[in-house]
Amino acid sequence: MKLNPGQNEAVNFISGPCLVLAGAGSGKTRVIINKIAYLVRECELPARYIAAVTFTNKAAREMKERVAQTLGKKEARGLKISTFHTLGLNIIKSEVKTLGLKPGFSLFDDKDSMSLLKDLTEVEFDGDKELLSGLQTCISNWKNALILPEDLKHQTLSPSDLEHAEFYQRYHNHLRAYNALDFDDLILLPTVLLKNNETVRQKWQNKIRYLLVDEYQDTNTSQYELVRLLVGERSRFTVVGDDDQSIYSWRGARPQNLVLLQTDFPKLRVIKLEQNYRSSERILHCANILIQNNPHVFEKKLFSELGYGEPLQVITAKNEEHEAERVVAELMAHKFMGATKFKDYAILYRGNFQSRVFEKVLMSNRIPYKISGGMSFFGRTEVKDIMAYLRLLVNQDDDNALLRVINTPTRGIGRVSLEKLGNLANHNRTSMFEATFDPNLQDVLSGKALVSVEQFGRWIVELSDRAVRGDGIATIREMIKAMGYEEWLYESSTSPKAAEMGMANISTLFGWISDMLEGSELDPPMTLQEVVNRLILRDMMERSEDDEESDQVQLMTLHASKGLEFPYVFMVGMEEGLLPHQSSIDEDNIDEERRLAYVGITRAQKVLFMTLVKERRQYGEVINPEPSRFLHELPQDDLVWEHKKPKVSAQERQQKSQVGIANLRNMMNKN
Repeated sequence: MKLNPGQNEAVNFISGPCLVLAGAGSGKTRVIINKIAYLVRECELPARYIAAVTFTNKAAREMKERVAQTLGKKEARGLKISTFHTLGLNIIKSEVKTLGLKPGFSLFDDKDSMSLLKDLTEVEFDGDKELLSGLQTCISNWKNALILPEDLKHQTLSPSDLEHAEFYQRYHNHLRAYNALDFDDLILLPTVLLKNNETVRQKWQNKIRYLLVDEYQDTNTSQYELVRLLVGERSRFTVVGDDDQSIYSWRGARPQNLVLLQTDFPKLRVIKLEQNYRSSERILHCANILIQNNPHVFEKKLFSELGYGEPLQVITAKNEEHEAERVVAELMAHKFMGATKFKDYAILYRGNFQSRVFEKVLMSNRIPYKISGGMSFFGRTEVKDIMAYLRLLVNQDDDNALLRVINTPTRGIGRVSLEKLGNLANHNRTSMFEATFDPNLQDVLSGKALVSVEQFGRWIVELSDRAVRGDGIATIREMIKAMGYEEWLYESSTSPKAAEMGMANISTLFGWISDMLEGSELDPPMTLQEVVNRLILRDMMERSEDDEESDQVQLMTLHASKGLEFPYVFMVGMEEGLLPHQSSIDEDNIDEERRLAYVGITRAQKVLFMTLVKERRQYGEVINPEPSRFLHELPQDDLVWEHKKPKVSAQERQQKSQVGIANLRNMMNKN
């Protein structure tokens, strides 16, 4: 595919600093790939002197694959394509002595860091999870702003920041004593080193003679500084970004870094990529009008040559259950009329909690779906736990289910006891559950473990008998209560809010199971065995499908949708308090929420549906949300609000029914 004039200019300009403002769907990755090839082939710069940096391992992997296809192995030898953190790690490994570290240093992940902070604050915080989480975030923010513990001694701090600064110093000292680094150190240490050590700085500026940075609007302070120090006065670099798609300020991203470039590099060439290869002209027109409500340093306007396209549909529902039913009904009708595939559709939402009700309706309509970028309902720990109990109720030979729940909540049955139970089962060629009733059990287990294992076995048998014979719903309710799962969840969760959400998920699962056991007008009642099998199948389908190939409706948050595209998109929950989110309204951060809406709109290639509800349940209350201000900011001529829809003529109805009959014939002929 030929490059357009803007892409061509971005590829060929190599004599100075370059900012490529790449609008949604404008082919920015093609520019990076082609520029690397241009540097190697036309400018004869060996690939080992080129580095390309992005934010995720997935993006780095895809870039590597595409470069390999363009250049081939020999020409691409030595090319550095990685995430920011991997680049930082490579600098640290190379400069380990200068940094005063011993080789073979350890890397601490979030859990390791949290564990160390918990030990260091035992007296003051007494393991309070919310205080610890606040401290961890505070230290991370300081590190991302390139602030070391000693720098804080010269600053005037609030009493709480003063306490955090003291803990930061302790944490810093312990990491050094352990010869360990945390995730933020991977950027902080190389940046501070390059800043303060001219020899090392020149060495790395010579190693990386051309630097390319993708998704530049997502850089934080330390990443920006690292880039500045690596390119030096020669300033041979290209950064690619879009200020309108900066949606990660909560992770420290600073879209201002695009503006800072002009100050730090006065000779900066700004090249705009405004042709979109993804969406209809109407979708882009709506996105352009919406984002114009944000302040801009760089103006750009996306355009498309793919035709004007269909109006944006606005659907109003009574409540969230009705919203999910309307979306799924619309999707099924649209799929039938258009003879499309399930994977052509995406349902995008502001918060993960919104997915539950869509999962339920998709599942009851036997529509395959996949949750991306967030955890599926069935992937959640508490749901997996309760599902394992249910699997054991209907099939006592399910060893995996038993292993998951025999000590969840804790019953004093440790790993050593389970190993002994497993060996006994293997020896007798029985299931582990059967081994809990083995007369020889007391030869291998003793004390509390023996009593707990025997009690567990008896309890499951009693529950199973009652569930099969009598009231399955009451048995499951009693099972959850009797095991003390809620109390255990509050003890073991990171915060009371997390425990609350866990119990809400269990309540949702219980509701689904109750509905399936009782049946409805459309579906006959099911046995507990049938219910469990249906849910297991749903879970297995979700896990075993290959992402690329599977024909499934895609469910994801607006944040997770960035960089993706779908022919038909449903943006759900277009209400004040959801999009824009209430916390952003309170903090007066509407601009970022508008960018998030812009990202959602520009995911759609052909048709965009937007939904809102008249009432929504929130924290046990029923609220009546207002339509999102973003709906009113869109050009109304390009929107069709359901309640303002013109009546369909008899001729249009006839045409529609002819299309439906033709599609039905096609389906029958295929079968």
